[in-house]
Amino acid sequence: MEQLIETAFTRQFAVRHPVVLAPMDRISNGRLAAEVARAGGFGIIGAGYGDRDWIDKAFADAQGQRVGIGIITWSLLKKPDLVEHILDRKPAAMFVSFGDGEPIIRAAKERGIPTIWQVQRLEQAEQALKAGTDILVAQGQEGGGHGMERGLMALLPAVRDLAGKHQLILAAGGIADGRGLAAALMMGADGVMMGTRFWASREANGSEKAKDALVQAAGDDTRRTSFFDIARGLDWPGEFTGRVVQNPFSRRWLEDPAHIQASQDTIRAAYDAADPDDFSVRALIAGEALDLVRSIEPAAAIVESTVTEAADLLARAGSFLAGRE
Repeated sequence: MEQLIETAFTRQFAVRHPVVLAPMDRISNGRLAAEVARAGGFGIIGAGYGDRDWIDKAFADAQGQRVGIGIITWSLLKKPDLVEHILDRKPAAMFVSFGDGEPIIRAAKERGIPTIWQVQRLEQAEQALKAGTDILVAQGQEGGGHGMERGLMALLPAVRDLAGKHQLILAAGGIADGRGLAAALMMGADGVMMGTRFWASREANGSEKAKDALVQAAGDDTRRTSFFDIARGLDWPGEFTGRVVQNPFSRRWLEDPAHIQASQDTIRAAYDAADPDDFSVRALIAGEALDLVRSIEPAAAIVESTVTEAADLLARAGSFLAGRE
C-alpha cells in the first residue's frame, strides 16, 4: 500500500507526496521533472541562466505533465522577453531565487501562475512575503550549487515563525531521504525540495561518468566557494557562493586565493580546455547530502523511498514520549 503524507502543500498543489525536484540548471530537464510528477511529487524544470530553445525542448520533453520551471533571478531579469515566453507556457509554478524576484512574481501572479521564491536569509523571506509568493523555500547552506551561509536547522523554523502558520514553506539543503523529510516537517516545513539526490537519478540530464562521480564523492569533499564561477566566466553576485565537489584543479588555486583574481584568464582557459567529464578540472555541483547518495536510482523510486521512510519515522515518533511504546 502506498504511503501518503498529507500536508498543506500536497493539498494546495494537488500532489500525492510533499517531495519537490529542485530546479538544477539543465540537470532537471523535462524528462526528470515529468518523472517526479508521475511519481506523485512536484517536478520543476531547471532553466538556469535562460535559453529559450532549451526551455521549449524541456517543456516538450515533459509530455504534458504538470511541471514548474525555475530560473536564476538575476539572469532572467536581463531577459524580460523570456519572462513572458516562459509564462506563456503556463508552468505549474514559477520558481525564482538569487536576486530581486518581485517583478517576476508580479508577472506570474497576473497570469494566475503559482509562485515559489527560494530564500537564504530572513530579510529575503520578508521581501518574498511582501511580494505575495505562494511558497517560500528555506535553503540551507548544505545544499549543492549556489546559496549563502545559514544552515537549515536554524533557518527553517525561523522562516516559519516569521511567515506564520498558513504560509507554504519547503525545506532545501542537505535533504536526500526520508529522515530529512520527517525532520523538515517537524521543524515547520510543508515539504522538501531535493537536488543532489535527484541528480543521482537515471532520468537526470547528465552523463554516466558524472553520476558515478557523485556516488563516489562525499559531503566532506564539497566546499562553498566562488572559484568555479570564475572558472566558468559567470558574473554571480558576490553574496552567493556555490557548493561544489572540490578537485585537484580547484584545490591548487584555492591554496593561493589572492592569486585567483589576477589569473582569471588562465583559469578559464584551462577549465574550457578540459573534457566535460574530466572532474579533476570540471565542476561537479552537489551538496553535503552526497554521503547519503550511494546508488543511481529511478526518480520514482527516490520519491517512493523518501516518503515511505518518512512515514515510518513519523508513525513511530510517539515512542519517544515517556510512557508510550
